Amino acid sequence: MSRIEDLEVFVAVVELGSLTAAASRLARPLQTVSRALAALEDDIGVELIHRTTRRSTPSEAGEIFYRRIKPAVDEIREARLEAVQRRMEPSGVLRIGAPALFAPRFLMPIVAEYMRQHRKVEVELDLSDAFVDLADGGLDMVVRIGDLADSGLMGKRLGALRRVVFGTPSYFADHGRPMHPNELKQHNCVVRSGGDRPGAWMFSIDGKPREVKVAGPLRVNAMTAIYAAVCEGLGLGYSPLWQIEHLIAEGRVEIVLQEFEPAPVPIHVLWREGRTPTAKVRTFIDLLSKRLKLDHL
Repeated sequence: MSRIEDLEVFVAVVELGSLTAAASRLARPLQTVSRALAALEDDIGVELIHRTTRRSTPSEAGEIFYRRIKPAVDEIREARLEAVQRRMEPSGVLRIGAPALFAPRFLMPIVAEYMRQHRKVEVELDLSDAFVDLADGGLDMVVRIGDLADSGLMGKRLGALRRVVFGTPSYFADHGRPMHPNELKQHNCVVRSGGDRPGAWMFSIDGKPREVKVAGPLRVNAMTAIYAAVCEGLGLGYSPLWQIEHLIAEGRVEIVLQEFEPAPVPIHVLWREGRTPTAKVRTFIDLLSKRLKLDHL
């Protein structure tokens, strides 16, 4: 099959009437242009250009071939230019996946700033706590909270997030404060149902990660319901700190067992491996890295 470079040479020779002029337009050596034209004719099996010392003109077959391929060559050239432009200047639709609770507070302000800076970009947010596959979901990038498996994705770490135990002042007044994770068996713990390990809270004990089993009379399958239950004094909760910051600031809940907190959970932005990020992806990652500050969470 003929290469697009050979077809471009043929088109230039027909339009300029000279191999030398075609070489100048394409910024290629004359010998390269001559070889490309010969390779094209060998591939097709017919002479396309009549060559003389003074001029190169298309044969009858060359005229017909030129009329048929010229629109296609132009389309390919324009597609190349568009691809280069998209790599250099952000444009098109940027599809981002992110956790449902995390995105409104942390991601949306950055998206808004990004869209004000890059008017040619439209953004689609796909909010889900599931680990959506980028290719299957049609996503350009995804923000993920948690340890990463070997997923064949390129990534950049954005920070890490604390996990804490919390309860209301009234609950602590009635039941006391746990001083060690092992004391949680004496407390009502609001457990999130479902998942791989329901009722298993992670801590760092003696410098090592330890899983502590907890239980209580109330089990729910949504974190927002856990927060409401804890605020009603029904027990202790376990949550990423960033999700309950407002409750702490309002004095509605307090955190305990800080000295036993597990290692913070990393957060990354990921994109597909082996792909040079387009301008829209690259510039958003740069802005995200600059604006997303999670050190205190």
